[in-house]
Amino acid sequence: MTRAGADPGPSAPRETRPTDMMLCFALYSASHAMHRVYRPWLDRMGLTYPQFLAMTALWARDGRLVGELCAELRLATSTLTPVLKRLEATGLIARSRDRGDARAVRVTLTDEGRALRARTEGLQEALVEATGLPVERLVALNAEVSALRERLSAWAERQEAEAAA
Repeated sequence: MTRAGADPGPSAPRETRPTDMMLCFALYSASHAMHRVYRPWLDRMGLTYPQFLAMTALWARDGRLVGELCAELRLATSTLTPVLKRLEATGLIARSRDRGDARAVRVTLTDEGRALRARTEGLQEALVEATGLPVERLVALNAEVSALRERLSAWAERQEAEAAA
């Protein structure tokens, strides 16, 4: 018998909880655990997780339109715009009207924003170590979760369309 809150150790049988059988909870709690691994890196960079995602997308391809970033990050413009404004206020990005379409906003990295990428060195290795999984399994897991996300999104969009009709 253990005290409340005490770790019973790895060999002790673990009680099965109703949430253990829920895929949504497994994904939700895994996301929280992943954020805990990212936290020290993000703190050192002075970024929030959504800011890090925006920067990662720009490091991969600079000079993108806000709409392109929204599509890649699967965020609404109303969600991404405040993130971009904070990145601009810190001097990591610049936003400007697109020359071809004055309604569109183009986002580019500043020199400081490009330089920040160097501070992510070692992050991928730390994540692999934290998971305890081989890289090949992580790649496969990412593909499975991504495919699941796409199927769930398509289903939700169909349901929303039917409800609106």
